[in-house]
Amino acid sequence: MSKILITGGSGLVGKHLCIKLQEKGYEVAILSRSKNELSKIPTYTWDVDKNEIDKNAINSADFIIHLAGVNISERKWTSKQKKLILNSRIQSGNLIFNHIDKNNNTLKAFITASAVGFYGAVTSDKIFDETTAAAKDFLGKTCAQWEQVADKFTSIGIRTVKIRTGIVLTKKGGALSKIAKPIKLGLGAAIGSGKQYLPWIHIDDLCNIYLKAIEDENMVGSYNAVAPEKISNKEFSHTLAINLKKPFWLPNIPAIILRLIFGEMSVILLNGSRISSAKIETSGYKFKFTNLESALNHLKL
Repeated sequence: MSKILITGGSGLVGKHLCIKLQEKGYEVAILSRSKNELSKIPTYTWDVDKNEIDKNAINSADFIIHLAGVNISERKWTSKQKKLILNSRIQSGNLIFNHIDKNNNTLKAFITASAVGFYGAVTSDKIFDETTAAAKDFLGKTCAQWEQVADKFTSIGIRTVKIRTGIVLTKKGGALSKIAKPIKLGLGAAIGSGKQYLPWIHIDDLCNIYLKAIEDENMVGSYNAVAPEKISNKEFSHTLAINLKKPFWLPNIPAIILRLIFGEMSVILLNGSRISSAKIETSGYKFKFTNLESALNHLKL
């Protein structure tokens, strides 16, 4: 069975993906900043800042799934934090590429995470698909440069897939737990106008899309990893409140408050557009969770 190397394997998506791939019989290894002797998954080390990487990790991999990158919602977007967000994606990808290019590695595919932030922090009724150009704001430019690193693999003949991901729904951790917290306390309310769309995907569907990217040689280029349902922030929050059997009665949280708390990063909460899932569906992928209600019922928060 093929060997899969995952960067960011200890993160929210990485942990689920490792389990999924192992269940399918793949040999999985993680590329990490430090060794974890307790991990049941083989771990190789790298130091992006020092431009160091364990050659054995790269040389033994049939596929690389690149998930590494600083969480964009971890801290306020100061100039320093913006640089960390960008460099954590660009430098790490370049480090892998330079090693493969130099050693003429026979990698079967390079599969990288990206984000629907590619389309920018806007609120629009327009449906964005993979033919849409990258936005010129911070999120759009970051995702565009992130994907440009992946395109280098294409230039040396390696099949490359870019997974533009929406908000990932999991039972523990991630965005959903943060959204659910005030609702569980009986403080359910929409954010800002509430009209902004919230493109989401269940963790099982996201992992299955990565699995398809490994196994389907026809998958090339960018794909939106979002559920077919297009739902607004208000509809999302209301559906979640019903699922949790909690009230949803408070007035919308004013945008100005979120801007004061989160600064520029508040655009993640206050803006959102409709993102098309048509391309991944046309490729043959069938979503397990096509609407929020079914996803939440499965997660059982």
